[in-house]
Amino acid sequence: MEIAIGIILGCCALGAGICMGIGAIGPGVGEGHAVANACEAIGRQPESKSAVTSTMVMGCAIAETTGIYSLVIAILLIFVAPGIMVNTLKNAIGL
Repeated sequence: MEIAIGIILGCCALGAGICMGIGAIGPGVGEGHAVANACEAIGRQPESKSAVTSTMVMGCAIAETTGIYSLVIAILLIFVAPGIMVNTLKNAIGL
């Protein structure tokens, strides 16, 4: 029983770590690429600075939502899922 609970807790922690690892890479790369292209566009046409900047900020905000979603899932995996899974295990074996 204790080993099964340990496996559940370990898998939840591992899942949260993988979720944040993958979830943080996407927004980081995407926002870096967007800012680089925005700087390049402003360098080519300085008069379009306000339009490019506002579009870039909107795109970065949308790209950041995937990081926030993965943070929410990781928090749920750390704090909520272990209790639910342990209770399910106890119910399954009749404790």
